[in-house]
Amino acid sequence: MNIEQKQASLRQKVRRSMLFVPGANAAMVSNSFIYAADSIMFDLEDSVALREKDTARLLVFHALQHPLYKEIETVVRVNALDSEFGLQDLECVVRAGVDIVRLPKTDSAQDVIDMEREITRIEKECGREVGSTGMLAAIESALGITNVVSIAHASPRLVGIALGAEDYVRNLRTERSPEGIELLFARCSILQAARAAGIGAFDTVYSDANNEEGFLREASLIKQLGFDGKSLVNPRQIELLHNLFAPTQKELDHATKVIEAAEAAERQGLGVVSLNGKMIDSPIIERARLVVQRAALSGIREE
Repeated sequence: MNIEQKQASLRQKVRRSMLFVPGANAAMVSNSFIYAADSIMFDLEDSVALREKDTARLLVFHALQHPLYKEIETVVRVNALDSEFGLQDLECVVRAGVDIVRLPKTDSAQDVIDMEREITRIEKECGREVGSTGMLAAIESALGITNVVSIAHASPRLVGIALGAEDYVRNLRTERSPEGIELLFARCSILQAARAAGIGAFDTVYSDANNEEGFLREASLIKQLGFDGKSLVNPRQIELLHNLFAPTQKELDHATKVIEAAEAAERQGLGVVSLNGKMIDSPIIERARLVVQRAALSGIREE
């Protein structure tokens, strides 16, 4: 598999849940692989105090090399390149073998290009295959939303775009509401840009871990909009989110029939696929495959 195929495979991976793990929390860093999140996202930025930056970086460096973390996708949110910690973070995590680097506060395509340049340099220096480190751009400002289309197309390493709501609403001079109306434009902008670029779209965290009803309401909204997944801050939210993204038995049965019809048409050399007298085009077939994939991961939804 060449690097272009590897990057395409990285973009297509299912990421319903990305669990944030504070890099300075030694207990969580040491055993977060026990949780069933699709990705573990170590944080070296906002959740780490200035006096703990070096300690957190070292903890994450060793965790990334732990055998049990090799079996789950790892993401690290580094500090910005223009900070005193950004380049040190990048040197550390790329050399340690992180799967994806999350860029904080991405305001322009140039931010992505600058980060990619440094990642490429480090890969060459440490003997890692050039292009094998993925990137995830976090949009956290009005400027970032304004430039989101160019950001989404800035690098073939990008697996997706994520919304960082707390800094974004502060930048808008407002605050988060239970309904999330202040985030609707940002969410739709991110989703449109991601789909146009063929990459993933990931929602922001829901920080009230004790409010399951509120979490499910927000998660249902972003699923209906079309997001691929959501960043999480509490392991208890993982099962709730995975169940929400799981298909119903009716949805799975229909998806299976669609795929069977498509495969039968291909065997017969037919250019047109139909099911129960209705035409089936490629987007419907692709959607059906996603439903089957989610069922394989999560089972059938518990209503």
